[in-house]
Amino acid sequence: MNLSAFYGNEYIEAGCDEAGRGCLAGPVVAAAVILDRNKNYPMLDDSKKLTEKQRKLLRDVIMNEALAYAVGIVDNNEIDEINILNASFLAMHRAIDQLSVKPELLLIDGNRFNTYKDIKHHCIVGGDAKYQSIAAASILAKTTRDAMMEDYDKQYPMYNWKKNKGYPTMEHKNAIAEFGCTPLHRMTFNMAIQLKLF
Repeated sequence: MNLSAFYGNEYIEAGCDEAGRGCLAGPVVAAAVILDRNKNYPMLDDSKKLTEKQRKLLRDVIMNEALAYAVGIVDNNEIDEINILNASFLAMHRAIDQLSVKPELLLIDGNRFNTYKDIKHHCIVGGDAKYQSIAAASILAKTTRDAMMEDYDKQYPMYNWKKNKGYPTMEHKNAIAEFGCTPLHRMTFNMAIQLKLF
């Protein structure tokens, strides 16, 4: 499915999505993917609906068969400086910057986005379940971020990031209470925990 008919033209579409917005630690990671519109990928779906094994298999398919793909990363310090929403947009911009094929239309998962240069964009709530290019981006973003958090877990095993990936599970919050924060924690979110907002 594509939105070319919506705009009355055949545009090169890049799907964009992010992973890690609701986490207490680690970066927010975004991906941009341009798929071959002549191919169909029946297994592609919202990354949250897939098993870890399926995501890893699809990651290889995307990297081998996409016309172009790229990942953008914004670390926890930048998140604290500019807030998580702007950090998510920045991560998408960084991914788009690196695409080897220039897109003419950006399909964004969600309802908000900061315009990227002179490229048209269209926001779609639940887009990762509706458009294959966004689903591909969600898979690439999540698998990249999950791998990063599993590596970070080796440095800080007491937080069990290999399992919770930095999300605010009770185990993670209890570990923060016991051991304090690491240099990878987002201080703005940890302040929210202290105020019982999470």
